[in-house]
Amino acid sequence: MTQVRSRPPRVVIAGAGFAGMQAAKALAEAPVEVVVIDRQNHQSFQPLLYQVATAALTPADVAWPIRWMLRGQKNAQVYMAEAQGIDRARRRLITSGGDFAYDWLVLATGATHAYFGHEEWAAFAPGLKRLEDATEIRRRVLMAFEQAELADTDDERRDLTTFVIVGGGPTGVEMAGAISDIARQALPPDFRRIDPREARVILVEAGPRILSAFPEDLSDYARQALEKRGVKVRTGAAVTEIDASGVRIGEETLHAGAVVWAAGVAASAAGKWLDAEQDRAGRVLVSRDLSVPGAPEIFAIGDTALAKTEDGKPVPGLAPAAKQMGAYVGRVIAAQAAGTAPPEPFAYRHQGDLATIGRDAAIVKRNDMQLTGFVGWVFWSAIHIFFLIGTRNRIAVAFSWFWEYVTFGRRSRLITEPAAPGCFEPKSQGGRPTADRAAAATARRVWS
Repeated sequence: MTQVRSRPPRVVIAGAGFAGMQAAKALAEAPVEVVVIDRQNHQSFQPLLYQVATAALTPADVAWPIRWMLRGQKNAQVYMAEAQGIDRARRRLITSGGDFAYDWLVLATGATHAYFGHEEWAAFAPGLKRLEDATEIRRRVLMAFEQAELADTDDERRDLTTFVIVGGGPTGVEMAGAISDIARQALPPDFRRIDPREARVILVEAGPRILSAFPEDLSDYARQALEKRGVKVRTGAAVTEIDASGVRIGEETLHAGAVVWAAGVAASAAGKWLDAEQDRAGRVLVSRDLSVPGAPEIFAIGDTALAKTEDGKPVPGLAPAAKQMGAYVGRVIAAQAAGTAPPEPFAYRHQGDLATIGRDAAIVKRNDMQLTGFVGWVFWSAIHIFFLIGTRNRIAVAFSWFWEYVTFGRRSRLITEPAAPGCFEPKSQGGRPTADRAAAATARRVWS
């Protein structure tokens, strides 16, 4: 007779971003087994990825190993695998590392870049969601200046030192300001044939104004602050084509040394796995307790979910919102596991909007408080340092920003080659790379 191994009820969390990690930590004292699955071994602090992309910070300043983050949580296990589907009938999460049985499933699989039906643009205009995106953008920006130093004509140099950012939300504004700062402040002493201060930074927004989520006066302030830095802001300008030469707006072509995409995001494929109701961005419409309608054992949080505030507006895709959703779902599951009363329906608490424009300039909107300029920049810096994980990271980032402020330097101006295609991915034909043999064997495993 086969003996069946007993175990505590299992919570499988797909995704270890802000939402997923907060859910895992909220279950630290619950009578459950917590399994955290992510395709990467680290969590990155997305609000500061643009600083990695513009050489102000290193990847290690804004990312932490997932296992390290959960090292003290005895009921948590971590697996590095990619979620690929859900078998709802058998209660299994299907991943590249096998099938994981669950009693509760938390989908925190995040979002990716949305190119509005033009996925071919991704090769020419990377977005900014992961560390790999940040280091690739850094490589392209710095390489453009290096190639301009080698160029023979003024036209070539002008094209190579033109940088186009598509999208006027916080990421686009922050990228535009940071690229302008590095061109005008950090790079000029290093080059002989070109003057990086002559670089053109163009921010393109299809809507009538940048930072549309902010009050109009703050949006106007941001535009003026960018223009003082030499950034050309073009609103009401819809991109119609992106290729190796640059960006096309209507009949006009902007030749560029590097293009950055900050115009839109799309949720992961979780909604398709569930065959659940979704919005246009692919976010799963959830109930008031953040569970999936018709599947009370499955929850969607963070950028995966379309949750509503009390006045019916969508909960914004911000880090504080993701953390609130994660913590709430952790409490819901803990109550169900313990057989106690569930918490009240989820209520999002908006903690304000922040965006930095560059050195000495940021905007803050928190309730009735509005800050701009140097005061806004100090407030923005303090908030972001506070949300970093670990004393080492807080000290490192604070010192980097202080050093950059005093010296106008950027300490992380490294150009690294991109990984060759196929180095880390299974080959479709002719066998697998050696590093993938273990993964291939693991893929047949079922974690019950």
